[in-house]
Amino acid sequence: MERMIERYSLTPGYEISRVIKGGWQLSDGHSQEVSSDPVADMFAFVERGIDTFDCADIYTGVEAMIGEFVSANAKRAEPLAIKVHTKYVPDYDQLGHLKKSDVEEIIDRSLMRLKLEKLDMVQFHWWNYAAPGAVEAAGWLKELQQAGKIELLSTTNFNTTGTREILDAGVELATTQVQYSLLDPRPEKALLGLCAEHNMHLLCYGTLAGGFLSERWLGEAEPQSFSNRSLIKYKLMIDEIGGWDLFQSLLQTLDRIAKKHGVTIASVASNWVLAQAQVAAVIIGSRNAAHLDRYKEVFALQMDAGDRAAIATIKMQMSIPPDDVFDLERDKSGPHGSIMKYNLNAE
Repeated sequence: MERMIERYSLTPGYEISRVIKGGWQLSDGHSQEVSSDPVADMFAFVERGIDTFDCADIYTGVEAMIGEFVSANAKRAEPLAIKVHTKYVPDYDQLGHLKKSDVEEIIDRSLMRLKLEKLDMVQFHWWNYAAPGAVEAAGWLKELQQAGKIELLSTTNFNTTGTREILDAGVELATTQVQYSLLDPRPEKALLGLCAEHNMHLLCYGTLAGGFLSERWLGEAEPQSFSNRSLIKYKLMIDEIGGWDLFQSLLQTLDRIAKKHGVTIASVASNWVLAQAQVAAVIIGSRNAAHLDRYKEVFALQMDAGDRAAIATIKMQMSIPPDDVFDLERDKSGPHGSIMKYNLNAE
């Protein structure tokens, strides 16, 4: 089977596919379109070169699902090399009075669910910077890493200040997982510079803005309602950058480039993100293996200077969303924060 996905070395001896299979869409209650055989689908992803998987302690049912795959893979005569990245997301209501035993309990639960002796990567998230204890919790994760329970430590959805505080405390971070796309350039403000300074890499979600960056929405009238939180979330980003008309201008630009090279708008958008400094990989939300072969065109695409200039021109017309990475989403009273779910580890 052809393996068409580029690879990236995060640290010596730790290599990942530059396309990572995301797990959020597989969580209970998210979608009814999940494959009837997710384990077989995971093998199909690996056989085509997508051998890195992203999940989280709060993605209901997903760690256990991937654990079934890990177990099935271990029973093969020649197990496939895979990486599984999970997250540690303490509940909002627990922040400020977290104990090391609370952290270790969730890490041990992830080990059990994933059927692993050591977690390949744990990505740490903290909902509320006003609640003390984020740096201390990162330190406890470092202690669990030193105890052999975790290979690499990372963060997810920390802004530049929060990331720097953890680094300054002596916790080495391999990556940070953040939203980064042509609709959300917030990492460019300061986070990319900090990552370059500390040899950190970005794992990027939202690269296709929940499917908005595709032919599906080209020429469409502005929608007034949506069936899921993902579309609401990314429509809010479209509003932030300047609204539906400007978004359509972006799609038209991407469509011209896509047709010129015989690829899709999604491939152009993904290729652009992967070309940015410090970006190691993009996280895709495919629920099953039905359209896997389309990802080879992401890496086959060679945009020229004119293509990149056209994207830069439309990008300069966009408003940059305020504040730093994920700051809009931290405001529970605002439109971005009001659609979040904050206490899923307690469920």
